[in-house]
Amino acid sequence: MSSQSNLCQHHRVALFWLTTGIGAVLFVTFQLFFYVNDFVRAQGATPAITFEPDVLWVFPAYYGCWIITMLLALAGTRKTQWVVLVLGSLMVALNTLGGIADGLRDGWYVGFSAVFFITLPGLFAIVTTWRHLNNKGANNVDE
Repeated sequence: MSSQSNLCQHHRVALFWLTTGIGAVLFVTFQLFFYVNDFVRAQGATPAITFEPDVLWVFPAYYGCWIITMLLALAGTRKTQWVVLVLGSLMVALNTLGGIADGLRDGWYVGFSAVFFITLPGLFAIVTTWRHLNNKGANNVDE
């Protein structure tokens, strides 16, 4: 496999992880719309979700891991591809489980959104990364 083809392949891997990260952002956005809609429909009767200021840093740090996954995928070395596979798979699993748990609490459409926007593209990203790592040409990637 030529180095140009290998370069295109790791860009493809990064694109799949970018799609999964965008899906996670779309899921969170829709989840907020669902919550606000239910809150307005109940005329404020549902309990408001509030967070302490010292806990709010967790959300950007957690979703920032998607950016780290994408940047590491762009690096394209064999070591970073393994980190991408492990970190990305963990992010897909945690986001899916969180979305399904929210779906059990808030309605089936929230769980469906998690599976559609996170799990589906995440599975494609995981498979693409795994194939790239098992490809004989990936051994020639610059370390």
